[in-house]
Amino acid sequence: MKMPAPAVDYRQLRPSNLTSENYRHLLLLLYWPFYGLTFLYLERFYQPAGWHVMHCALDDRIPFLEWFLIPYLFWFLYLGGMVIYTLFTDIPAFRALMRFIILTCSVTMVIYFLWPTCQELRPDSFARDNLLTRFMAAFYRFDTNTNVCPSIHVLSSLGVIFAGLQCQGLQTAPRKAALVITGLLICLSTVFLKQHSVLDVLAALPLSLIGWYLCFYLPDRRQRYGHNRQHRQKSRPCASA
Repeated sequence: MKMPAPAVDYRQLRPSNLTSENYRHLLLLLYWPFYGLTFLYLERFYQPAGWHVMHCALDDRIPFLEWFLIPYLFWFLYLGGMVIYTLFTDIPAFRALMRFIILTCSVTMVIYFLWPTCQELRPDSFARDNLLTRFMAAFYRFDTNTNVCPSIHVLSSLGVIFAGLQCQGLQTAPRKAALVITGLLICLSTVFLKQHSVLDVLAALPLSLIGWYLCFYLPDRRQRYGHNRQHRQKSRPCASA
């Protein structure tokens, strides 16, 4: 895929002009260290009085499939790649994506504080012994089974889909299809790897729709309305003297 021309010349970026019109969108990146430190605190240090166990009957019918580790780990490149791609090629899409992440992830972490959740779905042993299952066994030891509802994996993947569908450089049918299919596989991977309950996925859907409406739909609608209004004013005939 040919890379579109950069939307902004970052070679001119200086500390003195960081808050200018051309570069102030970069300030949105400051959310990532805040998110990382807050999530680290929730995972490693926060000790609530109790946990709400997320489980439904459908969880018991979903098998563990280690091949879903591939899309699950691809999430890091999927999210990071879209942030970087829009940062250099489509600033409105970058702003929308970052605002979506800031809104949905902040709300999610507040939920984690106020309503701590966990899941008890992970298998005690694996039916198959291969590189993927060995990785998952090690990953289970590292990753806690807490702070699961709603799923941040699902929320951010949907945000990437929304941003990609808006991004001007990804408007061909094959690119849109690849973007959506990849995002859906990442969402499915959370339940097939027993990292999340189906309830965690369902809980992410209304929050993602609110994020889409506030961060993608409304700004795009206002921009189109302003453009159409300006066009009508320019094309209006002058009044006769």
